Amino acid sequence: MAKTALIQRELKREKLVSKYAKKYEELKAIANDAKRSEEERAAARDSLQKLPRNANPTRQRNRCEITGRPRGTFRQFGLARNKIREMAFTGDIPGVVKASW
Repeated sequence: MAKTALIQRELKREKLVSKYAKKYEELKAIANDAKRSEEERAAARDSLQKLPRNANPTRQRNRCEITGRPRGTFRQFGLARNKIREMAFTGDIPGVVKASW
């Protein structure tokens, strides 16, 4: 189980990303648009840098929904590998069975 402070930090990042998502996308589009003037693009880059650091979506970390483990997380299930294994053996995940050959 991950520390609750780390899990709370990640939740705080999710809120910040969703809060600034629209503004972030607009500024990013302006900064990457080659048809705009260099001054406009520079102003957009400056505005991007003034946004909170944790508002950047790349700073988010995928964590297990149950344990909060940051590594070995499968996006399809939202669970860490060891929890997927436990739940698959008990039959809690539909369609997932233990391989045997």
